[in-house]
Amino acid sequence: MKDNFRIYSDGEEFSAEDARRLERAMDGFVKSDVPLAVEFIFTDEEEIRRLNRELRSTDRVTDVLSFPALDGIKGKALKRRDYPCDIDDEGNLFVGSIAVCKKRAAEQAEEYGHSYRRELNYLLVHGIMHCLGYDHMTEEEKSEMREKEECILGKMGITRED
Repeated sequence: MKDNFRIYSDGEEFSAEDARRLERAMDGFVKSDVPLAVEFIFTDEEEIRRLNRELRSTDRVTDVLSFPALDGIKGKALKRRDYPCDIDDEGNLFVGSIAVCKKRAAEQAEEYGHSYRRELNYLLVHGIMHCLGYDHMTEEEKSEMREKEECILGKMGITRED
């Protein structure tokens, strides 16, 4: 089985070329007999704060929020037959949505001393990892998640120096 990711983005922050690069980097990350789809939404501080408050009971601005569509999928092969109600109109298995605060991403890029492009891609990959069941609640989980994030970013040609 081989997976193909489909990236849907609502803004100019993430170009079609960027989406294809990320889709290629994700190729083979999850075994699947159906293309996997994820949605990116780019927003301002007010909207991400509202989402964080209403959906997570945390009244503050954050950099990225992930909204996984499926539970318990970490490390599992995803088969069309197991998710018949989660297949979209284009035949993709929808795994979740990711909202990124553009201003917070820009601030963090400056704070960490790397490019906005690097920070934005890191946040998107981080969000995808959450949609695929990865987390960072323990040091072990955090280490595993960071290793996978850096691997994907590396496949995209994005380093910490960018």
